[in-house]
Amino acid sequence: MRPCLTQTRLTRRSVPTRSATTWTFQSWVTPPYHAKEMRVWIPVPQSDFGQEMTEGDWSSFPMEVAPKMGTEKVFGNTFAYFEYANPNGAQIIRHKFKIKIWELRWNLDADKVIAVKTWPESFAPYLRSESQAVVADDRFKKLMAEVVPQRGNPLKDFSAVMDWVIKDFKYNHDDASLHASSVWAFEKRHGHCSDYHGFCSAMGRVLDSPTRMTYGINPFPKNSPSHCKMEAYLSPYGWVSFDVSETQNLLAAVAKSADYDDAAKQRLSLAAKDRLVKGYRDNTWYVQTHGSDYDLEPKAAKRAAVVRTAYVEADGEELPDCDAANHSQRMFSWMTIHKYVPDHPVTYTFKDIKSLESK
Repeated sequence: MRPCLTQTRLTRRSVPTRSATTWTFQSWVTPPYHAKEMRVWIPVPQSDFGQEMTEGDWSSFPMEVAPKMGTEKVFGNTFAYFEYANPNGAQIIRHKFKIKIWELRWNLDADKVIAVKTWPESFAPYLRSESQAVVADDRFKKLMAEVVPQRGNPLKDFSAVMDWVIKDFKYNHDDASLHASSVWAFEKRHGHCSDYHGFCSAMGRVLDSPTRMTYGINPFPKNSPSHCKMEAYLSPYGWVSFDVSETQNLLAAVAKSADYDDAAKQRLSLAAKDRLVKGYRDNTWYVQTHGSDYDLEPKAAKRAAVVRTAYVEADGEELPDCDAANHSQRMFSWMTIHKYVPDHPVTYTFKDIKSLESK
């Protein structure tokens, strides 16, 4: 059966589950000594059903460089591109804009999810088994036979994979691939959000479900603003968002909480898992890029596995991706600074246990 290309039952919740954010995003980029050229690509969030982007102002200091906008051809990601000739010292790129973000709930019903035998050619980038990030080779097929011995309903099978990851993986920001590597997660059974979701994307493809990484930003204060989720195409619902790593962290917080008895903890844990498997995207995160392993626009020296907050190269070589949330990291080539002002108080639902009691 061919997939239905329209989404159904997706709920975009209104105030108070909408947040309007005035967002100031800054990247500090330090080129190597006497670099002749530095190139910077910064993803530009686009409007979709869950977010409404109002284009703002770009500036570059101390060198005044105007950005060129470009959209890559595979996933449609848009980038602001800056090119610096003979940069001396750090350069600051600033983007100030306003974005409205809605909480999304798909309310998936497993009995209504359709198994698709033949996907249209347009889904090929989301089903490929080899890339820089999402690899779905025989190792994953063998593991799938253990996790889901008898395949059946696409959503139930996918839920079994996510439940297995929550039980088996350990969240670790100090030892992560930073590139959504499914192989890293497979071999180490730990990592951060992108490793979790690169792995889940690979397992989803073994299940013949199109999957994609979605990298975005948590605008509230935190060491590293970037965060990724995973989306799977489940017909007839369309692209559905899942956040396995943050659900695991929330479940751990529930288990450790001294504010609830065992019965309440069990109820809240079930609510967290139910929210995950029914499809959920919070209103304290917005999408910047979809997909993995693609050519930037304009083309960089190499394909990007993923773009977290910026992609930077100097004299044709990629600069190391920093991770400000790594406790042991002491060196970096670039970093981001951010500030936001919401239009009303907003809580991060993956740390707010009480959010599990709301409907």
